[in-house]
Amino acid sequence: MSEKNIQQVLEIEKQAAAMQEKAKRDAQEIPVKAEQEAQALIEKAKADAQEQARKLVAEASNPVEADVVTQNTEFEANAKKNFDKAVAFVLERVIGKA
Repeated sequence: MSEKNIQQVLEIEKQAAAMQEKAKRDAQEIPVKAEQEAQALIEKAKADAQEQARKLVAEASNPVEADVVTQNTEFEANAKKNFDKAVAFVLERVIGKA
């Protein structure tokens, strides 16, 4: 072979070795990148789940709070309505026994 051909073969081998090294580095980075992407997806899923849970709790607690307020208002209205009757009853008992 001529020296020119030998130089071309050596250059091609050098390029092939460089390409092989780059492929090895890329192959080693793939699992690391996949792990990072998976971790990011897990964190996003957790955040989404926590937000959804917070919304569900808020939605679930609002009707309960509204119902409690309504019940308290009704109890207070009934108590005020019956207060005069209760006072009259107690006075009749006290006066009647006195």
